[in-house]
Amino acid sequence: MIDSDVDARVQPLAAEALSAGRRLLLPGGERTAEVVDTAVEHDDFGVPAVVVVTLESGETLRIATGSTVQVEPAEEMPLITADEGSPEALVAHVAAIHPESPRVQELAERLTRGVNFKSGSNLQDIRDLALTLYVDLSDPASALRVCDLLTDQPFDGNFGRWNLIEACLALAAHLTSESDPSRAAAYSAALRTADDAETDPLKAKLAAAVRQRQLNEPNLYDREIARASDDPAVEKDWRGLRLSVLLYLRAHGGSETLSPEALDRRIGHELLAIRALGVRLSTSG
Repeated sequence: MIDSDVDARVQPLAAEALSAGRRLLLPGGERTAEVVDTAVEHDDFGVPAVVVVTLESGETLRIATGSTVQVEPAEEMPLITADEGSPEALVAHVAAIHPESPRVQELAERLTRGVNFKSGSNLQDIRDLALTLYVDLSDPASALRVCDLLTDQPFDGNFGRWNLIEACLALAAHLTSESDPSRAAAYSAALRTADDAETDPLKAKLAAAVRQRQLNEPNLYDREIARASDDPAVEKDWRGLRLSVLLYLRAHGGSETLSPEALDRRIGHELLAIRALGVRLSTSG
């Protein structure tokens, strides 16, 4: 049972996203303590394995990567409900849940001025907000709600616009793959809408061949990530692009060279790597 000195409104956070200044609910759930430092230990294969947290008392906690911990909100801020059901209200609600994230606040500040679904910059901000919520803040519920701002948008022939909608469909399919497989399948089917958009038989055949080659030999930014290994911020950006490609491939059903199971493993590894880089950046800032 949580004591009265513990804020009842603790919120979940990925262990990799813990940073100095956050108040962590300790094992047993009876009290919180301030985090003063974090570090990530890797296993023998170079994969992030354990987050080592130093508390204000000098004690340390070892938390497995991929775990979710409970923390107190970074500051007091009233939650804004989305009673009106508008996109702007939903974004404002998400921003109120995550006052500790400058990136969420930046994106929300632009979107709450008014969401225009014909605007490429608005669609990009929605996609970036969904990814930030899931990848950096480990808030899949909010990420899915933000994705759903775009998942019912039709393909209108504009591939620049569609790529952003497609990214939200891919993330939504991933987020619902275990909890609601039929919903995930619907997102995946919507993602493939553009595949059958070409009505000319010859052009459709050529487009299918090009698409299969892209699925079989995707650009996963291996060279860029290797070159950025000494710059966590740049490496994190490239890994974010790789994650988006992997999510798309998984939602598309895999390919002749990458099975769904292999993609699931790679997505999990990429999430751990990106979150670990986020920890490094937050503690070095």
